[in-house]
Amino acid sequence: MKIHLVDATYELFRAHFGSPPAAAPDGRPTGAVRGFIQTMLALLAQPGVTHVACAFDHVIESFRNDLFDGYKDGSGVPQVLAEQFDTAEEAAAALGLVVWPMVEFEADDAIATAVHRWKDHPEVDQIVICSPDKDMTQLVQGDKVVCLDRRRGLVVNEDAVVNKFGVPPESIPDYLALVGDSADGIPGVPRWGAKSTAQVLARYAHVESVPEDAADWDVSPRGAASMARQLTQRLREALLYRSLATLRADVPLTESLDDLRWEGVPRRRYTDLCRRLGLLRLLDAPARWSE
Repeated sequence: MKIHLVDATYELFRAHFGSPPAAAPDGRPTGAVRGFIQTMLALLAQPGVTHVACAFDHVIESFRNDLFDGYKDGSGVPQVLAEQFDTAEEAAAALGLVVWPMVEFEADDAIATAVHRWKDHPEVDQIVICSPDKDMTQLVQGDKVVCLDRRRGLVVNEDAVVNKFGVPPESIPDYLALVGDSADGIPGVPRWGAKSTAQVLARYAHVESVPEDAADWDVSPRGAASMARQLTQRLREALLYRSLATLRADVPLTESLDDLRWEGVPRRRYTDLCRRLGLLRLLDAPARWSE
C-alpha cells in the first residue's frame, strides 16, 4: 500500500491564490475551501490512493515561535484565507479523511511523525508526502519516502534531493540553517550561499562537524575563510536555526495505520457541508461514496 500524507495548509493556500473568491449563503468566504475540496477529490480519484491523512496548521504559531522571535507567524496570512482554516478542516473530515489539526506543533511535524511511525511497516510500500515544501525533503528516504509536488506532477526521491540541494536528506536542516529559509523566517548565516553550503555539507554533513578554521577544510568553496569566521561567530544561532528547521517526530497522533484507510466520501456529511457552504456544483463531484 501507499500512504498519502497531505500538507493541507499548503493545499489551502494554493487553492486560495488559484481560485476565484466565493461566499456561502451566510456570507463567509469559501473560495479557498471550494478549491481545496476539488484538489482533494482529484487526489482521491487517482488509482492507488487508499490511505490518506491531512495535516493542518490549526494556528500558524507553534512551539518554534517561543524559541525564536523571528519565526513565521500568522501576520502575513490574508484575513479572507484565515477565516477559512476551520471550514477547510471540516471539509477534509467531510471527505472521509483523517485530519490532524496542529496547535503546539506544525502540520509538517505531524507528517514527520507519521513517516517515522509507518515507513518501516511491512504493509507499506511507499509514503508519498504531498507537498513541495523543501522542509519536507529531510524526510525523503530512497524511493520509499518521497515528496510529490502535485501542481507540477513532480516526484522527489532521495537522488532528486541530492541533485537539487547538493546534500542528502539528513543534511537538509543544516542546509536551511546556514542558507536560511525566508518562508519560515530563518535568516541563515552570512556568507553561506547555497552552492558553498552544499559543498561544505556534502563533506561534513552537519554544522557542528565543520572545522572552525577553513585551513582545515577538505573543500575549498569561494570565500571559505569568511564562511568559517562567520560560522564560528554565529555557531549558537546556526544550531538554533537547525533546531527550528528540524521536523519533530513525537506528535501524539492517535490513529492506527488502518484508521488512515479511505473508504469513500460519507454522503450525508459531505452533502450537508456543500449545501451549508453553497457549493452546490460540488454535490455530485465525488467518484466514490462510503455510504
